[in-house]
Amino acid sequence: MSCSFLGTALPLIQAPMAGSQDAALAVAVSTAGGLGSLPCAMLSAEALRIAVAQLQAMQRPYNLNFFSHTPTAPDAHREQQWRAALRPFYLEMGLDPENIPDAPGRQPFSAAIADIVAPFRPPVVSFHFGLPEPSLLREVKRWGSTVLSTATTVEEARWLAAHGADAIIAQGSEAGGHRGMFLTTDITTQMSTFALVPQIVAAVDVPVIAAGGIADAAGVRAALALGASAVQVGTAYLCCDEATTSAVHRAALLSETAMHTALTNLFSGRPARGIMNRLMRELGPMSDVPPAFPLASTAIAPLRAAAERMGSGDFSPLWAGQNVSGCKQLPAADITRALCQ
Repeated sequence: MSCSFLGTALPLIQAPMAGSQDAALAVAVSTAGGLGSLPCAMLSAEALRIAVAQLQAMQRPYNLNFFSHTPTAPDAHREQQWRAALRPFYLEMGLDPENIPDAPGRQPFSAAIADIVAPFRPPVVSFHFGLPEPSLLREVKRWGSTVLSTATTVEEARWLAAHGADAIIAQGSEAGGHRGMFLTTDITTQMSTFALVPQIVAAVDVPVIAAGGIADAAGVRAALALGASAVQVGTAYLCCDEATTSAVHRAALLSETAMHTALTNLFSGRPARGIMNRLMRELGPMSDVPPAFPLASTAIAPLRAAAERMGSGDFSPLWAGQNVSGCKQLPAADITRALCQ
């Protein structure tokens, strides 16, 4: 059941999950035979260097994940509208709506980041929201890295194959976290994993990785039967021992509220799937008011922090896929082996 194009013993990738993991989860999955992934878009230069060194030391394949979005210029009018919409929540929480500190950003892959990563020559590099500019992609290829990127439609898969992706992650609508959409903003184009995978397999000549709603060994077998060469799993790892998922997020994942997820752009400005909460019910879940990605997160951050201090996830991005049945409080290695029975 090995996966030759990833160089792993198992045909399984642990999805990169910013905010819910560090290098420890990636190490555990890679050591168990899968491909551990590190989300890099929110790491400082020094944190990135330290984390990649930790992955390199295990001498097993690993994946570094980066965003390749085009940064959006701030829009003062839209930011004002967004802060006005959030003002009642600020006042309710005893926060000053006129004093909103900058939130951590999400940086796209750049020449400066490439310079940090180049000495490590990572085995696999994956991208979300398309691919970086051609010169940067050529640099990654020179390292000998296998390049993955996410497609949410057949059109995106064809584009990625034509522009240098070595394999394509077919992200079904069930998947938790940010959609990898980059050729469209229309969420009505998003189809389910088991509808999307065979169509992408038929459309491209590179390996296809199924992602979204896969939570057990039966789901893995089904995806492979539809032509996928491997699967990517995220939600099932959110409650594992090595995850850094917050207590509020873990409680939501293990409760009945996790049965209701929706796509929302309220937390970052881009569609992402998470567990329905108060903010999503009262303002969305999809809205024209938030600033474009990733600027919406700035005004959300103080609300989230204040609510989480009280044990509430009312204003938190509780990312989760539609199938949380695989969420177990177990070592990541056990989850990895169970998925590939």
